[in-house]
Amino acid sequence: MATIAQKNDIAISTKSKETALNFVIGGLAACGAVTFTNPWEVVKTRLQLQGELVKAGALTKAARPYHNSIQGLKVVFQHEGLRGAQRGLCVAYIYQICLNGSRIGLYEPVQNKIINTFQLKSEGSKLFSGIFAGAVAGVVGAVLGSPLYLIKTRRQSFSPIFRQIGYQHEMGSSAAALQQIFRTEGIKGLYRGASAAMARAGVGSAVQMPSYMIGKDILIKNFQFADTVSTHFATSMVTGVLVCFAMNPFDVISTRMYNQGVDSNGKGLLYKSPTDAFVKIVKIEGVRGLYKGFLAHYLRIG
Repeated sequence: MATIAQKNDIAISTKSKETALNFVIGGLAACGAVTFTNPWEVVKTRLQLQGELVKAGALTKAARPYHNSIQGLKVVFQHEGLRGAQRGLCVAYIYQICLNGSRIGLYEPVQNKIINTFQLKSEGSKLFSGIFAGAVAGVVGAVLGSPLYLIKTRRQSFSPIFRQIGYQHEMGSSAAALQQIFRTEGIKGLYRGASAAMARAGVGSAVQMPSYMIGKDILIKNFQFADTVSTHFATSMVTGVLVCFAMNPFDVISTRMYNQGVDSNGKGLLYKSPTDAFVKIVKIEGVRGLYKGFLAHYLRIG
């Protein structure tokens, strides 16, 4: 019996190490990617805030410096240089470790636990377990990284040139900003918009992980694609479109929730909750308002 117990302890220890390793690898890989994609994140954030709660077509030329994702990136580089295009990069690194480390590190253990607990056999039930595991992993990552996403959003929305885009938060270091928010607004302030971010990450992960795996299997098994880097790249491009369609509305709402100003009581100046934000955006800006920054979002995650 002792031998069996020892074997079980070794197996558990090995799985724990694998989970921790996947967490680190996932986070580091995401950090490498975000170095190159952060400028698109800056453009996406500003496009999502441009024309906030303004009826479509009512914006003046001066209030609309960013016409689309490509032109927006050009404008950022022209007026703010590389520093402007990489706003929020340092805090984005830490956020990516929390979010993608959790996504990749927890996805397989959670899915395996579900499959083993419920003795799932069919492909349909395993697909559902993958969707659920992806959502759980994404939500955990969003909770861990929410205060960092708050700072990242506010840094990326800030522009010394176009100060009419969203609420402009001037801040020192990220650590000082977090301390200031905690002193004035408490824990609630640090997690402002967290519920929208959890929905965003949960939906994104639920769509991303299963669709990537299913898409790759279809290409390899049905179309005889080789299991190569190009196959993985093609799968990622298609998966990115699906993820963006599902995730962009939640992304817009979380960006607005995180970036809005607050009154002396710590209450948001524009939105009471993610639901309130959704209703106001659709009512004033239309459904198109929920898909602002779509191309930049796709280029960011695709």
